[in-house]
Amino acid sequence: MVPPLDSSPALVLNADFRPLSYFPLSLWSWQEAVKAVFLDRVNIVANYEHAVRSPSFEMRLPSVISLKDYVASSRRPAFTRFNVFLRDRFTCQYCGDRFPTQELTFDHVMPRSKGGKTTWDNVVAACAKCNLVKGDRTPHAASMIPLVRPLQPTTYQLQENGRSFPPNFLHESWRDFLYWDTELDPW
Repeated sequence: MVPPLDSSPALVLNADFRPLSYFPLSLWSWQEAVKAVFLDRVNIVANYEHAVRSPSFEMRLPSVISLKDYVASSRRPAFTRFNVFLRDRFTCQYCGDRFPTQELTFDHVMPRSKGGKTTWDNVVAACAKCNLVKGDRTPHAASMIPLVRPLQPTTYQLQENGRSFPPNFLHESWRDFLYWDTELDPW
């Protein structure tokens, strides 16, 4: 049985054969990957077994592609809700439990009503229950001190955290390019 095309994304590697990002994992739809191949912007590293066809052309879908030109990564990660969760390892900074993204909120350690800003060093991941209990109080007033002091992470730190949270779908052709904690085969 041929899998649906929508479940055939391509892992995008930089010119140095490292993923452009680990979290979210740098993936392009099969349409974007095929277009990039035709525009000669990428090299095909590995393919899926299935192909796309037109009356005059057939092409196996790329499963791993590498950019021909190196793209320098940003030195500072974007301040996003997801990156806060990733920095905090999807763990509520008050109770210490790990939660799926959709069950996390972010909490202003120093509440905005008391002058707190929405910045890396004042926002932490929190579960809904802890966020509600803490409410509009300071950590000391609520007796809820974050487990780890919030700081701006480096891009490297976010990528390292992302490696320990692999996506639900890992095609076998991607494994050589994702540096998960796997045992290597002996020579």
